[in-house]
Amino acid sequence: MKFNEINNLDNNALQNELLKYKKEYFNLRFQKVLGELNNTSRIKVVKKSIARIFTVLNKIKDKNS
Repeated sequence: MKFNEINNLDNNALQNELLKYKKEYFNLRFQKVLGELNNTSRIKVVKKSIARIFTVLNKIKDKNS
């Protein structure tokens, strides 16, 4: 997910996306350990998306303070 797309979401949508990406990252880690993961680059993409969401959430939190 691109930063512009994430930046346009509201707080609840961001929390839902964060939960979705965390679950996916959890599953990808298990697949990697078990040797079932074919697309290892997906881990990097998911981690970056999680970081982008945290960045926007922190920006929102700072704006409200």
